[in-house]
Amino acid sequence: MQFYKKAYSPIIFSLILIVGVCVGYFFKFNSNDFVNDKATSSNGKISSILNYITNHYVDTINTKQLEEKSITSILKNLDPHSDYIPAADFELANEPLEGEFDGIGIEFNIMNDSITVINPIVGGPSEKIGLKAGDKVIKVNNKKVAGIKITNKEVFKLLRGKSGTDVKLSIYRKGQQKLIDFNITRGKIPIYSLDVAYMLTNDIGFIKISRFAETTYDEYIDAFNKLSKKGMKKLILDLRDNGGGYLNIAVDLADEFLSNGLQIVYTEGLHQRKKIYNATTKGGFENNPLVVLIDEGSASASEIVSGALQDNDRATIIGRRSFGKGLVQDQLNLTDGSAIRLTIARYYTPTGRCIQKPYDKGNEAYFEEEFDRYNHGELYNKDSIKIDKSKKYTTPKGKIVYGGGGIVPDIFIAADSTKYNKNINILMYTGNINSFTFNYADANRKSLITKYPNALSFINNYNVTQQEINALNTFIKDKNINRTYLLSDKGLAELLKAFIGRVLFDKDAYYPIINKTDSAIIKAIDVLNKPNLNN
Repeated sequence: MQFYKKAYSPIIFSLILIVGVCVGYFFKFNSNDFVNDKATSSNGKISSILNYITNHYVDTINTKQLEEKSITSILKNLDPHSDYIPAADFELANEPLEGEFDGIGIEFNIMNDSITVINPIVGGPSEKIGLKAGDKVIKVNNKKVAGIKITNKEVFKLLRGKSGTDVKLSIYRKGQQKLIDFNITRGKIPIYSLDVAYMLTNDIGFIKISRFAETTYDEYIDAFNKLSKKGMKKLILDLRDNGGGYLNIAVDLADEFLSNGLQIVYTEGLHQRKKIYNATTKGGFENNPLVVLIDEGSASASEIVSGALQDNDRATIIGRRSFGKGLVQDQLNLTDGSAIRLTIARYYTPTGRCIQKPYDKGNEAYFEEEFDRYNHGELYNKDSIKIDKSKKYTTPKGKIVYGGGGIVPDIFIAADSTKYNKNINILMYTGNINSFTFNYADANRKSLITKYPNALSFINNYNVTQQEINALNTFIKDKNINRTYLLSDKGLAELLKAFIGRVLFDKDAYYPIINKTDSAIIKAIDVLNKPNLNN
């Protein structure tokens, strides 16, 4: 849903991660008990009209397709987040929140019209049987898949399937004269929602969460325990570009930082009684210094967490105004495998504010509001933030906060439009930076791994030289890009190092390198290092 991506975002399609996850905030339970509700009765006007069309229209029509379009239209006229999910899309729509899917377990990208393995998933079927980064899938079940303009959707269809079923892959591996055949039994593949966790300094930990899924709380606890053993006393929780997820998971995470009895959030709707969620006695980080990072891509569940911590004067919120989604959806699973996500309530932060932004001008204007922020200068200037001052609230310590349009951070950090020059941005947006770094790292994988056997060694000791820059210039010449890069080009060396590190060591190298120049993280470290910090 995001209109803007960070300039350094990897362009990878994966059998773990689902591209284009909607901004979402859902109750975890399903509503199968409502399938016989009056809303599903065939006696209504809509059903009568559909029956009349089916029986009398001049040409043959697809009744099911007409029904689905009607349902979609009805829901979209309610609010921007009520939605209909066709049966064919149901599995993909739910996977990012359920925490697993059935498949072979690889991250891949389509390069030069070939399915290229970026990384086999640790512990997954592909890794266990011997697939390696850099392998190219030439055939699937003896059918050629290279050089045929295959799409990511087609790859998903070929490689996914029920656990226990088999698929045959014919692989080209560098240095081997013949294709290597692998018979892989599909299995359960985890979808991780915690992107990375590591120590920024001797006592400051960093945890980045991309969504609030079924497994997020357990992933957080595991990461928290590991960082605590490394000496973490302060934490930066990165919720930027986190589009949301399950309510109960957001509540569980917020509970880790709030003392027993403090309110986290409450929900209420015309047909939904007010339900209050309070912190419990659990919590491993209730009194330690804490910073939360948010931006225009932080929505729903991530706004619940940041709103609860801001309203309880518990954390310093740094970044830019969040998306502004304060609506709650419930999922109704229908008998044909489709589902409806219906807005049933609003949520309110502990001070009583609803941060839902207006949607009275229609769905298109609603989702383009993020682009309007860019045009209005809000991403670069704190004074340009649109605040509804009629919806003013006060925290227990007297801080003024506002409702009606997202969480306004305590400390504003402008989007960095100068981190890379125009030519480097073009190199990234066209995908050429990804292609070059993968090809370069893959061609030199053996020597690089020998010299830098782990992510920490690579981060501390690898430096981009003119050799890599020359190779990049040769690469873009082949792509008909008229530009000569120099080692002195701003940000280029860091960018190449981060992307090469990602090919070799995935997120464990990528994030620590790229985060070194992240202005929000730099500010967060400064805030946490202030003496007598009282969140």
